Amino acid sequence: MKICVVGTGYVGFSLAVLISQKHEVVALDISKERIEKINKMLSPVKDKDIESYLRTKKLNLFATLDKSKAFKNAKYIVIATPTNYNSKSGTFDTSTVQSIIKDSLRYEKNTTIVIKSTVPFGFTDKMRKRFKTKNIFFSPEFLRETKALYDNLYPSRVVVGDKSKTAKKFGEILINCSKKKSSKVPLFLMESREAESVKLFSN
Repeated sequence: MKICVVGTGYVGFSLAVLISQKHEVVALDISKERIEKINKMLSPVKDKDIESYLRTKKLNLFATLDKSKAFKNAKYIVIATPTNYNSKSGTFDTSTVQSIIKDSLRYEKNTTIVIKSTVPFGFTDKMRKRFKTKNIFFSPEFLRETKALYDNLYPSRVVVGDKSKTAKKFGEILINCSKKKSSKVPLFLMESREAESVKLFSN
């Protein structure tokens, strides 16, 4: 299965490394320097476990600046770009997330979009209405900087903001790529608004 991960910070790249153990992963970023590092199996973030996996594991991982290469034939497109919070206006800058949704559906209409970026309550439902598709859902991450891959390998739970078979499959991919037995990792399927709330309260 081909999975595209957009954004190669702690959230995106730790997911890319995790999933590329068992699936084809294409990482998309706007930084040429990051792309070149990744394709040389060098980490663009400081994380001992990521660095170790890049050196020692056989990963099906490729990075590119080209949207068409990244999005084409991707079963899932995971968005993990920054949404900086503006304390003055009290809002998140979700412009990059919206732009990626638009581009990804232009290249691959049948893909499923998974939002990992931090977004405001109700954002996912707005995107579904705007782009006229149900194949967009939110799945929060619970990661620490410098320990991001470890937290993906040993998750306390996996939360997916949708109850479809496709959403369940995505949750199972994360669990099956971890080092924990699937019976030891609770998978919570819920509405996207509920998942967005889980993320905001966890923060």
